[in-house]
Amino acid sequence: MGIGEVQYHIRCKPGDVAPYVLLPGDPGRVPKIAEFWDEARFVAQNREYLTYTGKYKGVPVSATSTGIGCPSAAIAVEELIRVGARVFIRVGTSGAVNPEVKPWELGIATGAVRDEGTTRQYVPVEYPAVADYRVVSALVEAAEKLGYKYHVGVFHTKDSFYCEVEPENQPAREIWMDRWKAWVRAGVVLSEMETAAILVVSSLKRAMAGAICAVIEVPRDEETLRKNMETERKAIKTALEAVKILADKGIP
Repeated sequence: MGIGEVQYHIRCKPGDVAPYVLLPGDPGRVPKIAEFWDEARFVAQNREYLTYTGKYKGVPVSATSTGIGCPSAAIAVEELIRVGARVFIRVGTSGAVNPEVKPWELGIATGAVRDEGTTRQYVPVEYPAVADYRVVSALVEAAEKLGYKYHVGVFHTKDSFYCEVEPENQPAREIWMDRWKAWVRAGVVLSEMETAAILVVSSLKRAMAGAICAVIEVPRDEETLRKNMETERKAIKTALEAVKILADKGIP
């Protein structure tokens, strides 16, 4: 399926998406992102992929959900590039790895540990998952402007949610926990499930990409849920301000 056609999974065609695309995992986060726009329209929905397009402070922008994990995120990036997307910012949720990173703060990726299987089918693991420096700079500038607490560094991208949340219940728990200790000692900021694929595929396809994640806790009460949602909103606002910063600088 080539350029110029309706894409098989995301069901978008050229003209449907803006050069700047925010990539939440959750389809439910797409309309939440669009609430901040000057104008928004529904474009397409298929499987885990929901797309809106509109304008933020006059800048054309889109949001497409990727679903959970690297396989579906890679598909989204591939197909969005084919219909005109050029800059991607993942807007997600995560768990802290570094003890200095606290719940309800933000993480901005400089790169990602490729502890997942999808990107190994694209390129050997020695190839780094690196965020575009211009996107990183714009996200940092936006977070500073908005006054949000943030951390910049390497993310950990994994394939299994419950191996992190409940490692003691897994058959390979010793292996997982030893590796986790290595990420902690290495200064990894946070752990999530999509960034490595978005960075690697974008780099290979000559697109720009970065990521910002809300550091949350698994909700066990209404107060935790409220704080999680507020931190997600901070990540969204930071990503949108970063898009405006990039557009004002004529990037790309």
